[in-house]
Amino acid sequence: MLPAPSRLTGSDNFRLVTRKGRRAGRPRLVVHAITAEEVAGFGALGIDAVKVDPVMTDAGAVPRVGFVVSKAVGNSVVRHRVARRLRHVVRDRLGTVRPGCTLVVRALPSAASAASAELGGDIDSAFRRLRLCRANGDSGTATDKQTDTATGGAQ
Repeated sequence: MLPAPSRLTGSDNFRLVTRKGRRAGRPRLVVHAITAEEVAGFGALGIDAVKVDPVMTDAGAVPRVGFVVSKAVGNSVVRHRVARRLRHVVRDRLGTVRPGCTLVVRALPSAASAASAELGGDIDSAFRRLRLCRANGDSGTATDKQTDTATGGAQ
């Protein structure tokens, strides 16, 4: 379970992140992301963001995450299993995401047959592509540490 301040709720917030944010597609999921600075910039441009949660414009706020798992992924049992796996994977990586970021993780049908480790690899890859990790560049995940060990620290 994600901590309450880290949960993205409200259709308007989901819509803003998926339509105005950046995205990184991976084989099993798509991550949509928007930063507080980008949301604040929309207000300056006159874009109507009246129903958006004010926390989305706070650059120091904890990262917030929402999940979308459609019927294309599978029946109810499969969808809930995928959502639980994604929540678990993202919860472990939430401390590596820059403050003020808002994310929507959308599962693709191939996520239904994926192991948690595969989903974790896709999440890590999407976070790197979107440059969501904290300034030190170390996401602190076991996958990155294994890669660094295997490559001798060279990237």
